[in-house]
Amino acid sequence: MIKCMVGLLAILGMMSPVLAALERPISVVFLNPGFSHERFWVDYTRYMHEAAEDLGIKFRVLHGERDTARLMNHARQVLGETERPDYLIFTNEQFSAPEILRLYADSGIKLFALHNTLNQEQLEIVGRSRERYADWIGSLVPNDEQAGYQMGRALVELAQGQPAQMLAFTGIKQTPSATLRLEGLQRALDEAPHVRLVQALYGEWKQQRAYEQASRLLHRYPEVSLVWSANDEMAFGVMQAAHEQGRSLHYTALNNSQRVLKARADGRIEVLASGHFLLGSCALAMLHDHAHGMDFAERGGKDQTAELLRLIDAQQAARLARRLRQPRLNLDFTRFSMVHNPGAQRYACSIDALLE
Repeated sequence: MIKCMVGLLAILGMMSPVLAALERPISVVFLNPGFSHERFWVDYTRYMHEAAEDLGIKFRVLHGERDTARLMNHARQVLGETERPDYLIFTNEQFSAPEILRLYADSGIKLFALHNTLNQEQLEIVGRSRERYADWIGSLVPNDEQAGYQMGRALVELAQGQPAQMLAFTGIKQTPSATLRLEGLQRALDEAPHVRLVQALYGEWKQQRAYEQASRLLHRYPEVSLVWSANDEMAFGVMQAAHEQGRSLHYTALNNSQRVLKARADGRIEVLASGHFLLGSCALAMLHDHAHGMDFAERGGKDQTAELLRLIDAQQAARLARRLRQPRLNLDFTRFSMVHNPGAQRYACSIDALLE
């Protein structure tokens, strides 16, 4: 009996490190490309922290401050730490993803691309996820092209079938989401020959930049009545320039700031897409499942597009504004996890619960 007890204790002693590892929360670091004071990214990472709490994840954010060199310094810093994270989330901002993949090759840290994954040209060189770089396990991007298309179609409808001219403002040229949203607009314009895009500009996501561009172009194009904008800041820049010139225009925007939600609620912006602010939280649910043996690759694929971005009307904008003003979303992010919802067949992150 004593020998059995000793043997059992010995087995438990050998298993204790394994049990401890299973009980230890997974750790995730997010290389955030945005400014630490940038409203979108501040809210975005706040929701990721909420999701991490709900899912039992040890989560940390490092801000790149829109500086690729700074972002890469953060990446090297994480790699040199004694206690490395289990997962690193990165973006392809300024096309920096291949450098991150090379840096982390054979590091043992699982890599996950978020928001902007590698473009086709880059993929042809470095390969896809789980190929040349085995630790690059997948990606999650929003439906940017679809959002650009939906915004474009809704804006075209405001012309009521009459000939019209349009200006378009998208983000940074090296950012895939800016390109994809613009491609979606072009698809909508291909279906609307009566609407002519007179010029598309890279407003760099900034209100001041779009204001300066619009101040010149609105004089050049007095017949322009439609303004398509890939985010809210640029839309407000054009609105400022149009107001100064006494022009009344139709606008689209994309985002979830209180300012843009109010503008949609009161009709100053007639077309608004929103929802991608939960993308990082959805990614954490996927990584949580992966760490617990439920591979997202078998439930929708290793590289997925989240149908998060959607058009919201004035009433929905008002509801969303009220919800986002609260200190916490209280959304219970386990709803997006397959581990917690084993009957689900695919990941279905959405903002529907926030609009109720």
